Amino acid sequence: MKSRIIIAIVFLSLGLIIAFVPENTTSQYKLSAAELLDEVKGETQFVHPDQVADMIVQDQPTMQLIDIRSKEEFEKYALPEAINIPLDNILSEEWKPYLNQDVYLNVFYSNGTTRANEAWMITRQLGYKNNYVLQGGLNYWVETVLNPEKPDMTSPDDEFARYNYRKAAGNALGGGGTIEQKQDVEPAKLPPIRKGNKKKMVQGGCS
Repeated sequence: MKSRIIIAIVFLSLGLIIAFVPENTTSQYKLSAAELLDEVKGETQFVHPDQVADMIVQDQPTMQLIDIRSKEEFEKYALPEAINIPLDNILSEEWKPYLNQDVYLNVFYSNGTTRANEAWMITRQLGYKNNYVLQGGLNYWVETVLNPEKPDMTSPDDEFARYNYRKAAGNALGGGGTIEQKQDVEPAKLPPIRKGNKKKMVQGGCS
């Protein structure tokens, strides 16, 4: 019963997305609703915060973070070097060269996952590629990268290594706290973070 409700919600979202895209562009669609639903169910659009953090600290020139929240939310807090394309403006011709390209790996994000996923569905319905979604949004980013939960002392070494990496990445990206060690596990060593505008910590809802 629960799975049927989830699928019904996804179909409803797809219908709204198709209705949202201008009618005169329907000939450009590369995916049917069924094909798009398959991608949604496969969750292939999501990129884990660890992957995004790693690409930021490695200064990967091929990644572009796209904040689809409002300008006001963006100005309060944003990930390093992100650009702001509010969801309401996602179909603007101004942003088409950023969204319909094959050079950069675009990662949409919002406070949660809903709005970023809507941006991804719109761009996929238009046939655009190389657009992805930050899994869990900024809320999960804060929880995972900036404030990771300390493993129990009996946890495997790889969990401590992952925790140490997240703490180091969090420190480089504006978080805080000290590196925890288990026995002789070395803290992760990261390259310098690329410079970006420092803004206040995110305080947003679930979308």
